[in-house]
Amino acid sequence: MFGLIVAGRLVQTDFQQISEAQFAITIPDADNINHLVVFLTGTVPFPDGFGGSVYFRWPEPDLATPPVWQLLGHLTNVKPSNIYKITGLKKNPGGYNPSPFGLNPGGIHHHAQIGISIEPLSLISTQSPSAIAEPSNTTTFQEFAERTVQHLFNYVTSFAVTQSQMTPNPTENYIPMSALRNWFNNFTRRLELNPQFWRS
Repeated sequence: MFGLIVAGRLVQTDFQQISEAQFAITIPDADNINHLVVFLTGTVPFPDGFGGSVYFRWPEPDLATPPVWQLLGHLTNVKPSNIYKITGLKKNPGGYNPSPFGLNPGGIHHHAQIGISIEPLSLISTQSPSAIAEPSNTTTFQEFAERTVQHLFNYVTSFAVTQSQMTPNPTENYIPMSALRNWFNNFTRRLELNPQFWRS
């Protein structure tokens, strides 16, 4: 019923049924995966009035903490496929929505999982995916922010001179390039973790 695409890999359709309305699949060696596509294969539609909530599970860095399922989004017969960005979810564990899969025990590994829970459309419509994963204009905004910061960084560094090349000017203030570089690296890292961090 379901399929999964990871760029550069074969399509996976070997979802395992773990309960009457829940399915899961393992994504091996998921460390370098940034995006994935989850879709209905078209062989079996959802029952009338139902859809699928799509969850992502990434191992917690702390061995004592079991991995938690994070809501990515939804599939329906009307919208049978979706692309999800999971980069931020892997770098920013915590703050997840509750899921029907609960907390699964298990050791830390480098395999991720996708879970699909078949639920009434009335319930699906009330759920909010993780802001980091939700396919929206966030990607466009994030790209804009990253390019703006990159442009500023490139512009300022074009004026860089060494201390021996500087002409003393008591009315001018100077900023070390290392300070700008550190700010640039911190800004882009925080933007990747949470594109809305600048609001707080």
